[in-house]
Amino acid sequence: MPEYKWDMKGYASKYGFYTGENLSRIEAERTLQLEPEPPKVSNLNDYIIQAQQQKDLRYLSFFLHHYEKMLNGRIYSFWRSDGNERYDPERFLDYKMACVVAVIERFSDYDSSTGADFTTYLYPFITDALLSCRMLEESWSVDSLDQYKKIRGIAWKYRTSGENTKKTISEFVAEKNCKQETAAEYLNAAKGIRSRQSFYVSRQDEDSEETGEDVSRDDHWDYAEILWNGIKAEAIQKAFDALDYREQTLLEKRNAICMRCGRVSPMSSRSSFEELATLFEGSGTSGAERAYRKALDKLTTILVEEGILHAVRLKRKNITRKKKEIATAIYLYQVDYDGEWGEIYFDFLNRTTEIRKLAEWDRMISQVFAKKAITYLTRHVDPMNVKQAYIVF
Repeated sequence: MPEYKWDMKGYASKYGFYTGENLSRIEAERTLQLEPEPPKVSNLNDYIIQAQQQKDLRYLSFFLHHYEKMLNGRIYSFWRSDGNERYDPERFLDYKMACVVAVIERFSDYDSSTGADFTTYLYPFITDALLSCRMLEESWSVDSLDQYKKIRGIAWKYRTSGENTKKTISEFVAEKNCKQETAAEYLNAAKGIRSRQSFYVSRQDEDSEETGEDVSRDDHWDYAEILWNGIKAEAIQKAFDALDYREQTLLEKRNAICMRCGRVSPMSSRSSFEELATLFEGSGTSGAERAYRKALDKLTTILVEEGILHAVRLKRKNITRKKKEIATAIYLYQVDYDGEWGEIYFDFLNRTTEIRKLAEWDRMISQVFAKKAITYLTRHVDPMNVKQAYIVF
């Protein structure tokens, strides 16, 4: 687009790449964020219209700044539906950049007079970009993306038919108006890849899986459980070493762990806050508890900033009572200690919840962080008395 200029003077990347390798999760998920904030508009489409009218692609960058949250959600949703949720920041960024290329390529073709928003217009092209990335990851090759989509389509039909070959071919022929021989070739290709990787498995949401349960507690951090959920001990050790001696001691004693040897003792052997208070002169029980929570918060913050963990900060805003019992409550939640707070309404009597406002950085489609907060409170032994909590995953 030689007729366009792309001058970003006065703006910089809010979350730059600090190292040439070991890309963090935050860097991968917030690559398109600008600082300072772009000028506000009433509708994202206004950025696109201004970019086309003024021949200035800085407005396209402003659009991408706001579109990034939706784009992140599309990638995560695609990974879940595809049955391949292997995460690493570099892979995530590869997918995102493919989508950004699609945005740039389709920008000049967009016509606002059709009545469709640019985000709506983009939808199928973003899908194709995601599929192209997945196709490149497969340990096989096809002639085109169109052929790849047909093979995926017949694979899905094969699965939903109970792996009935005749029924699958018949339905595919009727839908695509092709020969039976062609349908059979596509199905054979789909079967050939099945032994190498999951091609059409759709997984449940994290909240419904036993392995996806929260690893946080009211007053301790289950170190062993976090390790079992895939966090590397070396990363935790590095963050732990950044704490001072008092903070390290409080965390080790309260969580019944030894960060030097990696030994995890039964939680029944952990130190009480009264016992922790005796370790440090001039510290009472409440002081020891506050110091412990501060140390835990500091460790979690370091790991979140490094992209090792995700965290939800949860605090109660207000309550209503019925016969002296808490009937309803409104909780605020924040994603990764950053951005605007969201709001969740809990009706404890009727056992219902409502996400009234999404926190900044929560996934627009899956709403991972809001669901984590809801799951934590609904599974808590005494949810009505939880005033604040930190949920780590």
